Amino acid sequence: MSEPLFHIVLVAPEIPQNTGNIGRICACTGCLLHLVKPIGFELDDRHVRRSGMDYWRNIEYRIHENWQEFLAAKGDAPMYLYSTKAEQSYWDAPMEDGAYLVFGSEGHGLPQEIHDQFQPFFYTIPMPGNFSRSLNLANSTAVVIYEGLRRRLHGRGS
Repeated sequence: MSEPLFHIVLVAPEIPQNTGNIGRICACTGCLLHLVKPIGFELDDRHVRRSGMDYWRNIEYRIHENWQEFLAAKGDAPMYLYSTKAEQSYWDAPMEDGAYLVFGSEGHGLPQEIHDQFQPFFYTIPMPGNFSRSLNLANSTAVVIYEGLRRRLHGRGS
């Protein structure tokens, strides 16, 4: 794989179908997927096939044992985190090529200690509707990736 457009990071993903959809989006857009343990499902061949993820072997991904190991592997590359608790809009995130875009688990989001440590780098997707739940993780990831792709292909201000 050439240098990825973005690095997509899922911290403690819980639902295999969401992770499979996100992996597929990454493959289609030239992003590299990072999974930070714990992972709420098995990634062996039998489990991914049963989840309808027969394409999983074509997805470029890395597994990190924990958040600290991920941070060490990331080095000093830019990182932007996404949460319903953030105040800044994802439209304002710089999203440079090669940046790490971080998403939490479906049931719990990102842990509070990550919010506390990286608060200036948190962004949210506006949800002005009258609905008590947030977007699905795979949908949120797609929205953010495609905003970055739009900027790359059409210029930041377009």
